[in-house]
Amino acid sequence: MKRFTRDQMAARVARDIPEGAYVNLGIGLPTMVANHLPKEREIFLHSENGLLGMGPAPAAGSEDPDLINAGKQPVTLLTGGAYFHHADSFAMMRGGHLDFCVLGAFQVSASGDLANWHTGAINAIPAVGGAMDLAIGAKRVLVMMDHQTKGGESKIVAHCTYPLTGVKCVNRIYTDLAVIDVTPEGLAVVETVDGLAFDELARITGVPLRRASATAG
Repeated sequence: MKRFTRDQMAARVARDIPEGAYVNLGIGLPTMVANHLPKEREIFLHSENGLLGMGPAPAAGSEDPDLINAGKQPVTLLTGGAYFHHADSFAMMRGGHLDFCVLGAFQVSASGDLANWHTGAINAIPAVGGAMDLAIGAKRVLVMMDHQTKGGESKIVAHCTYPLTGVKCVNRIYTDLAVIDVTPEGLAVVETVDGLAFDELARITGVPLRRASATAG
């Protein structure tokens, strides 16, 4: 089955980030979005460890060990960017000052519940970080994740079985198979990877899906 690559997923998310938006990119897959943001748009990237105006990853050999994102990956700082205290960064997140956050997930429910910090496995290390603050503080929550687990189970579920990060907080889901909106009427499929029929996506997902209207965005 054909699937979107990681770069294709990141580029698809980047297309949906509008001019002038303040955006937090979560640890892991979401950090790739920074490398695909349209250069003609002015978008302000926030990192919870105290950066605003974060740029894409630096070229190999030009990394600054003191300039990292929340995932400890080297980043760049754009002209006009700023550093500030960790507490101020969390105040921005909790205070509704971010337009978007992009997070990874273990599960997303049909009603938009998010589980992304712990699988409940005995040997798993809980890693909530700032995800709870972002999930309730950002104006729109976008999730990037594989559509299925390595065992072939859907990560989009009727009800999350893992500990929740946030309740009814997810607005749009980007997977390696589809882009899906969480709406009051249920999950609406905006687009799918080439060659994947709607009925097959519905079978793989295992929860009710409908086709989004042509005006969905």
